[in-house]
Amino acid sequence: MSGEISIIGSVILALFLAGYLGQQYLPPPKPRVIGLDLGTTFCSVGVFLPGSGEVEVIADEEGRKSIPSAVSFTSTAVLAGYEAMDVADSNPQNTVYDAKRFIGKIFEPGLLEQESARYPFQVINNNGSAEFVIFTNHTFTVSPEFIGSRLLLRLKKMAERQLGVPIQKAVISVPAEFDERQRNYTVRAANLAGLEILRVINEPTAAAMAYGLHKVDVFNVLVVDLGGGTLDVSLLNKQGGMFLTRAMAGNNKLGGQDFSQRLFQYTSERVRQQFGITPTLKEDIYHLRQAVEAAKLNLTLHPSASITALLHLHTHDGSESPEGPAAVRFQAMVTRELFEELNEDLFQKILVPVKTVLAEGHLEKEDVDEIVLVGGSTRIPRIRQLISEYFGKEPNTSVDPDLAVVTGVAIQAGIMGGSWPLQVSAIEIPNRHLRKMNFS
Repeated sequence: MSGEISIIGSVILALFLAGYLGQQYLPPPKPRVIGLDLGTTFCSVGVFLPGSGEVEVIADEEGRKSIPSAVSFTSTAVLAGYEAMDVADSNPQNTVYDAKRFIGKIFEPGLLEQESARYPFQVINNNGSAEFVIFTNHTFTVSPEFIGSRLLLRLKKMAERQLGVPIQKAVISVPAEFDERQRNYTVRAANLAGLEILRVINEPTAAAMAYGLHKVDVFNVLVVDLGGGTLDVSLLNKQGGMFLTRAMAGNNKLGGQDFSQRLFQYTSERVRQQFGITPTLKEDIYHLRQAVEAAKLNLTLHPSASITALLHLHTHDGSESPEGPAAVRFQAMVTRELFEELNEDLFQKILVPVKTVLAEGHLEKEDVDEIVLVGGSTRIPRIRQLISEYFGKEPNTSVDPDLAVVTGVAIQAGIMGGSWPLQVSAIEIPNRHLRKMNFS
């Protein structure tokens, strides 16, 4: 009997030794499950790398780690991401973006009209569901999940190009407030792209995993997600490896686009003061917006930035600028202090949903163990300052806020794929009584 035990022990030891040697000297297997972040304004894809235990956010051919959530229809092709944005100005009515705002939602006719008024493309109500009207060689409609599927297909192809293997399985993130129908329609979008979804994970939970909070002893986690168009604040309660979303609040009309708009309005007025004409030509507005957006990003890192744009200013009757040539070069310096002054009232609005989730979750601000930042707009120094002043401590900034969600989803994809080294899985406890407070 002791001899048999000894043999079994030797076999087990040999298996462990073989596994260790394989880990050390053999190339790790390719990941077969990808993590997808289908965002409102940008989306991205990541993988958990077996062996190293690191996450790789996969870049496109130009090295960009996220692509715009836009799809454009032409007479010959369906373009997604940057390719869609390249033709958006010349093809506005057939370039659809923000489709995530519509996916799986049931709308009252008046509400859908109100929501769609801000877009250059046409949105119609089909028995309560939104559809987008496309005018190319013929007129047809597409659903929000079809738009999502074209973006997910683009991400799938980026992953396959990088990994060199076909990809058929994925984990995908959704906002915590998405109901069952919105989650199902997001999964349907992935199915249309040829992907089987192994798990749907809430975006705040994914962000918490990216920061490694599923592996440490923290209890109350506040996730502030401020992207290009929306603000979402979630309060998570963690016990062991389980996350419960205790409260949610937000503002679906507040984001980086609004901060850029304030700077754009200021810049347009500077153009009027300098040349006597406010920019009205579509190409002038486009070039000025591009310059303003670049300046906003620079002001995150530097105390001042330059706004430079070549403008073809015309009066309303089509004549040239009184300054002479139709093409003029506009240049102005703006400071971070000015940018903050222009947006201070908007920045203050960020604290409204923060206070709401604490009240809904029956917590004092001192009870929050970790403050996690998600979304590119949380890079703005004044916003970080406001949050740290309110809580009396610095938010966790150890992860790129643009890539926090996709990093967490990729970790969950590694768990679902059984990748080594094994990770602690985050289990989400559904909160059936949860409701989201929205402020605008």
